[in-house]
Amino acid sequence: MRFRGNTRFASAVGLVLGLLCAVEAAKVNKHKPWIETTYHGIVTENDDKVLLDPPLIALDKDAPLRYAESFEVTLTEEGEICGFRIHGQNVPFEAVVLDKSTGEGVIRAKDKLDCELQKEHTFTIQAYDCGEGPDGANMKKSHKATVHIQVNDINEYSPVFKEKSYKATVIEGKKYDSILKVEAVDADCSFQFSQICNYEIVTPDVPFTIDKDGFVKNTEKLNYGKEHMYKLTVTAYDCGKNRASEDVLVKISVKPTCKPSWQGFNKRIEYEPGTGSLALFPSMHLETCDEPITSIRANIELETNHIGKGCDRDTYSEKSLHKLCGASSGTVELLPAPSSSVNWTVGLPTDNGHDSDQVFEFNGTQAVKVPDGMVSTSLKEPFTISVWMRHGPGAHEKETILCNSDKTEMNRHHYSLYVHNCRLILLLRQDPSEAENYKPAEFHWKLDQVCDKEWHHYVLNVEFPTVSLFVDGTTFEPFLVTEDYPLHASKIATQLTIGACWQDNSGHDNDTETVSESTSGGNGRMAQFFRGNLAGLMIRSGKVENKKVIDCLYTCKEGLDVQLPEEVASTVKVEFNPNQSSLTIEGDDIDAFDKVMQHISYLNSRQFPTPGIRHLRISTTVKCFNEDSCVTVPDAEGYVMVLQPEEPKISLSGIDHFARSAAEFESQEGVMLFPELRIVSTITREVEADAESEATEGADDDPTVQETVVSEEIMHNLDTCEVTVVGDELDGEHESLDVDMSQLQQRSLEMSSSNVGLVITGVNTMSNYEQVLHLIRYKNWHTEALFDRKFKLVCSELNGRYISNDFKVEVNVIHTANPVEHANNAMVQPNFINPIHHASVDLTGHNLVNAHQASVVPSAATIVIVVCVSFLVFMIILGVFRIRAAHQRTMRDQENGKENEMDWDDSALTITVNPMETYEDQHSSEEEEEEEEESEDGEEEDDITSAESESSEEEEGGEPEDQQGASRQQQLEWDDSTLTY
Repeated sequence: MRFRGNTRFASAVGLVLGLLCAVEAAKVNKHKPWIETTYHGIVTENDDKVLLDPPLIALDKDAPLRYAESFEVTLTEEGEICGFRIHGQNVPFEAVVLDKSTGEGVIRAKDKLDCELQKEHTFTIQAYDCGEGPDGANMKKSHKATVHIQVNDINEYSPVFKEKSYKATVIEGKKYDSILKVEAVDADCSFQFSQICNYEIVTPDVPFTIDKDGFVKNTEKLNYGKEHMYKLTVTAYDCGKNRASEDVLVKISVKPTCKPSWQGFNKRIEYEPGTGSLALFPSMHLETCDEPITSIRANIELETNHIGKGCDRDTYSEKSLHKLCGASSGTVELLPAPSSSVNWTVGLPTDNGHDSDQVFEFNGTQAVKVPDGMVSTSLKEPFTISVWMRHGPGAHEKETILCNSDKTEMNRHHYSLYVHNCRLILLLRQDPSEAENYKPAEFHWKLDQVCDKEWHHYVLNVEFPTVSLFVDGTTFEPFLVTEDYPLHASKIATQLTIGACWQDNSGHDNDTETVSESTSGGNGRMAQFFRGNLAGLMIRSGKVENKKVIDCLYTCKEGLDVQLPEEVASTVKVEFNPNQSSLTIEGDDIDAFDKVMQHISYLNSRQFPTPGIRHLRISTTVKCFNEDSCVTVPDAEGYVMVLQPEEPKISLSGIDHFARSAAEFESQEGVMLFPELRIVSTITREVEADAESEATEGADDDPTVQETVVSEEIMHNLDTCEVTVVGDELDGEHESLDVDMSQLQQRSLEMSSSNVGLVITGVNTMSNYEQVLHLIRYKNWHTEALFDRKFKLVCSELNGRYISNDFKVEVNVIHTANPVEHANNAMVQPNFINPIHHASVDLTGHNLVNAHQASVVPSAATIVIVVCVSFLVFMIILGVFRIRAAHQRTMRDQENGKENEMDWDDSALTITVNPMETYEDQHSSEEEEEEEEESEDGEEEDDITSAESESSEEEEGGEPEDQQGASRQQQLEWDDSTLTY
């Protein structure tokens, strides 16, 4: 500060005195330094220089004059500024004096500042002069001034997103204002550098956009069928144009338009036979689109209409099923599968398959007559009629299922079961012996089942005057019962027919309408033809069926099943229909409902289930608050595909060619046809090759072979074995096939026979069938002209679904030669030849052999007595010569292939053996023929003895069917060298 002295004094003395006074005065520190009261400063982070406004300058009035430069003066320190003092805790600044004389100073940062830690600093500062003496008492301090310093930011940080990824779900077909928001932050402290000024979608060609605030929206309506999920990469920029250090992934899932429906349902469900139950809907859940649900009701239906009679049932014959279900005897099957002994259903069209039941089709022009004597139903006794029927739609004409009417003349219907206008009607006219008054005669049931084109099981229990009807196991009462007089007495025989009613053209037509003429000829005709399908038509006399048997006949082997979880058992109600092909579920908790649905399974308990499709349908009704039905759930449809089961191969084996003596055929016991029969059933499986066995195989083996075929024996039941005669039919006058009936009854089997064979029926084990077939015997009381008989055996399972091989047996008759008296003395056997009786030999080989080498054998001693000693040498020479000649003729015949095919009765011949034939020749011939027979029929070698193997070369070279004739030829070979004619 300039000192302003008075220059007006002119005298030098005065000037000097003034200077001296001033110097003295300056040595006295009278004044305090002066600074501004407030300062504002700016500093950039990572820098130490602070720009202040106003500048930092301290003033002191004690400062010396600066203009007395021509004089030597001693400057004092009282007017100088020695420093600045900052007050405050942990202030990161310091004040430095740049010029003591002028009082200029600056504020500097002690260390690098971080705006992100502290953006502003406030503290106080004082200035002090240099006037302090030795004791420091003369130092003066200014007042305290406030300093505000702002730390300026630099853009040192990049934006960072708050989330690692973003997800959202949108519904197809809708355009959104905002789908989701992404957000990034910047660690810089300033507004400029910490703000996010822009977001950008990096992924090209996507139907989405993002604004500067981070909101993502779609630019077009999305299609679930086109894309299920979009993946976007998004980045961000701050206002200093720094890009985000890492981009962020955004996933947007497209959801189909919310429609209430069942989700997680596989339409095709494969079922492998023999695996027990199979869960149908393991991942299913109900989508209700967040509607407030109060109750849910679902019906799951298993449709099996394509299978026989409506579902997979055992396909044994209806008669066998009745026995399996506990029905007593007396059941007659009116629509049996055609066979050799039962043939009245041969002309009816069938379903041409054995996978399910035997189904017969009636097209309105066909009907069959049941043979007389098959049914002996007395209407006074209780009886049962049961049938499977598929019919529809209804017709105005009567359609007869079963009818018993007069065979001739009067055309009266004694009883019948027919359909008329979707009504099932049973006509039951009482016998003439009843009193002449009205009795119940017609029972009417009006049923939807009659005309719905579906299979239903009908059982009528008749205990006059009461008739009970069961349809699919459910009882129905007749809505109408009409009465009529009993029939008039007559001796007219009745005719039982199926598919129509029989009536005689010569009689009067009783309320019947002819549809088609019968093709059977005669004066009769059929009327009231049935249109539909029938199966398992049965009549049981003397007793009605109980409910247990009826339910057993109707019950399916396949169906739906559910095992309720304990936690939901009390909240969900489940009900099944009788055959478990449909179930209903009701509940109010969606989660519990879904759990029950996930536990529904398909079950088929058949050993060999019918392959094919079983359709599934789920019908659902959903109710909401104050509304009957707020959500419409479409039906869910699918199917169970039952795969083809591993089919069994039924094999019949045993002795297929043997011979017996005629006496055995004529005996009381007869001949056993199948003494060593064996029934075996096997299945063939394809299994993966064992890894260990593959490792041990040679290097040359094919490495691509992954599967091997394995055959294993299984046990199951048979239901029919049929023995038929190959060739001419049995002649009832002198031959028969017999079996022990008591043994059949013990095994609950039945037998029917005819002139072509016999049939054993009934469901039973293969072992029991073996034992019964062992007992079948063939008898013949007239074997003189019989040389062989052939039979064929076939067994089957499941009403013909699986059939065995044809096992053929040929039985040969051995005729034994017997000596008789002859009028011609030349043909009389010499008295010295004694007959030797040989025991009968059981022959079981394929080729019929000579069981007896000769009927009689002369001894050497007898020959010596007869022949004169004088002619002994001559006779020996003559015998040798004749033997050689005969041997040569035989060899020529064999070389030329000659065969003696002459059939003749050898009962009166006496056959002798040439005693001169050597044992060596016989033995060598036997050995050669045994070797040839073993090479051709190796499997029979254990049953052929050396004596039985004397067959000629002609037998070996002939056709198989000529073996019997060749064998007979060998029996007729004999040596005539010793005959006396």
